[in-house]
Amino acid sequence: MPMRQNWFEGWRLFGVLTLILIGLCVWIAGMRQFEVEGVRMVIRFTARTSLLFFCLAFSAAALAQLRPNAWTRWQRRNRRYLGVTFAASHAIHAGAIVWFANIDPPGFAAATSAASYVFGGIGYAFIIALTATSFDRTASLLGPRAWRALHLTGGYYLLLQFTVSFGKRIPEMPLYALFLIPLVAVFTLRMIAMASRAAPRTAQAG
Repeated sequence: MPMRQNWFEGWRLFGVLTLILIGLCVWIAGMRQFEVEGVRMVIRFTARTSLLFFCLAFSAAALAQLRPNAWTRWQRRNRRYLGVTFAASHAIHAGAIVWFANIDPPGFAAATSAASYVFGGIGYAFIIALTATSFDRTASLLGPRAWRALHLTGGYYLLLQFTVSFGKRIPEMPLYALFLIPLVAVFTLRMIAMASRAAPRTAQAG
């Protein structure tokens, strides 16, 4: 059992998950003959897989602190690779959006706005920056303080963007409220973990 767990870690974890994602996206688009509806299904699918991998990566440290066990330790060890898998999922998401824009310009124009370009662009800029600094060499070049500031700022921005993106669809599709549950859970876990770290320091100062 331990050997199996060790096998599914690190860059192998990233590679396997990314290949699965690509295969599923090709299958989903192929079910609709790679036409507009199939591409839109891929966009929706990758939005949800991106949400999953983002939540797994951004909650890893807090969960390992609050509930240390075999799973949370594995999650914490592989936080970097889950985060890069999130970036891969969102890269596929971006590719599907470009594909949608090319094959259905009127539909794409109706589904987007100036705000989506601005805030989505900021989100992708953070994803690129976070991914680029997810390697030992680039992280050391940036320095621990700047690295932490970037990853905290980027993480909370993306959490907010996911919340807005899924939340704005609730009036039309109330089931989209379910996608807010993991986001609220991740934010709550991080706040609790932060408070629990601050409590001992306050006690020592007193």
